[in-house]
Amino acid sequence: MSRAKRAVVLVTGLSGAGKISILRTLEDLGFETMDNPPLDTLEDLAAQAAGNLAVGVDARSRGFAADTVLRKLQLLRENPDLAPTLVYATASDEDLLRRYSETRRRHPLAQTGTVADGIKEERELTLPLAHTADLLIDTSHLPLPRLRGIIEQNFGAGAPGLAVSLISFAYPAGLPREADLVFDARFLRNPYYDPDLRPLCGLDPEIGKFIENDPDFSAYFSRIAELVKFLLPRFVQEGKKYATICIGCTGGQHRSVYMIEKLSAYLGEAGWQVGVTHREAGKFESARTSLIMDAKE
Repeated sequence: MSRAKRAVVLVTGLSGAGKISILRTLEDLGFETMDNPPLDTLEDLAAQAAGNLAVGVDARSRGFAADTVLRKLQLLRENPDLAPTLVYATASDEDLLRRYSETRRRHPLAQTGTVADGIKEERELTLPLAHTADLLIDTSHLPLPRLRGIIEQNFGAGAPGLAVSLISFAYPAGLPREADLVFDARFLRNPYYDPDLRPLCGLDPEIGKFIENDPDFSAYFSRIAELVKFLLPRFVQEGKKYATICIGCTGGQHRSVYMIEKLSAYLGEAGWQVGVTHREAGKFESARTSLIMDAKE
């Protein structure tokens, strides 16, 4: 009987994008965690770890360079006892600037310059890692509980061979950076233009009924479902560990939310373990909550 491989998770990315929160979540999951050790110690740390290991690696690390990290990662992958994963945390410049302003901390690469300069330099320095990462997480609009949920889904007990993440989003706010597949729902009938439906969201049955009455909805959703059903096993064959599927609409409140929920149910029935994120939820949940409270009074 073959021995189970020990997980080694390298957590990297942009300062202020949530790397520490990711490491803390992995620690709660039973990982031995270390932040910012010298890069030349990575192989020894992995070999000596008694169980699963998570290591924070970023621009503060002694000897840091993207190509050095990638070489170390390749050496770890050549060890038959280890299952290494590279996780990259990112966020928009706007969100990073806001976070640094709120915490009043100095950016590690901006000891004498501005925070914006430090963010730009670090983004350029780590770009090869973002392109190579097994799991890229954009925390720009991601609440901390959802970030923890993503890490628990991917690295907790019984984590699937392929972790499927579904994201609804609004096109004006930009495409999700971690997207593998993107589908556009903007051509479907928009509940926004019905005053009674506007305050609701795709989680409400009235919205689902409205969208399903669009004559093109059934055919469109069926084609998406069949394509995803075809692709996911091929991703597994390729050795891909993570698949992020996104559906967008104009406001990220009605059509995309409903379609993501419907796709989640479809994939769940097919046996896939799925995580769902409604990226724009913070913009419409408060209005929806107020509407529900008014109805109860």
